[in-house]
Amino acid sequence: MSAPQDTREVILEARELTREFDGVKALDRFSFKLHRGEVLGLLGANGAGKTTAMNCLLGLTLPTGGDLFAFGLPLHQHRIAILQRANFSSAYTALPGNLLVRQNLIVFARIYGVKEPKKKIAELMELLEISHLADRVTGQLSAGESTRVNLVKAFLNDPELLMLDEPTASLDPDIADKVRKVVRKVQRERNIGILYTSHNMRDIEEVCDRVIFLHKGKIVCEGTPTDIVAQSSSTNLEDVFIKIARDGEIIDEPAKEKQS
Repeated sequence: MSAPQDTREVILEARELTREFDGVKALDRFSFKLHRGEVLGLLGANGAGKTTAMNCLLGLTLPTGGDLFAFGLPLHQHRIAILQRANFSSAYTALPGNLLVRQNLIVFARIYGVKEPKKKIAELMELLEISHLADRVTGQLSAGESTRVNLVKAFLNDPELLMLDEPTASLDPDIADKVRKVVRKVQRERNIGILYTSHNMRDIEEVCDRVIFLHKGKIVCEGTPTDIVAQSSSTNLEDVFIKIARDGEIIDEPAKEKQS
């Protein structure tokens, strides 16, 4: 029996997205839909195509082929209008290091046209438990502190579409758990769609409604974390991740023979 069709608004969609670098396909006819109110995990080992996909979705890299849509609009023709309704955070993207945290956030709040920016910044910093960092120099923050400041930046404009790249990287387990809960809280309260990458399978199991595994630019499998484990020859999502990273598939050969 096929899964019931999701009737929620599609807020991000890739159709046959392809990106080649020197004849090598980093993405190979990659297609997906992200619905409003959904957290979709994009998973894969280094080199699987996640970063290329993110860069294409942000308009930083032009695809070789295929189409991208956000809120029903062609992404590249309406990039500015779309980005006003979206935001992005990455553990590997640094804010200007010579400014105070408060100054950085004020600059971005003005870019996004945030009303009452000081109040909004204070509320988000309290939510992520970093109010004490407001007058610190951004370049002197730890990796974990920088990650949480980036998340404040990402929430500033109340985005309808949020792309999070490794949001709990460099965080200790306690803070990572708090960040996961904050992301879920914001997502549920605002009914936003989130595209979420992580190498931490606990992140994925706790935050994502549905996941897509990529290997060499192609989709290997997709579904809920529970469904994917059930389809595989593994007992948990981390083992599935390792299996795909090594072999590009989720079922061992003996298991395949047994199923046939």
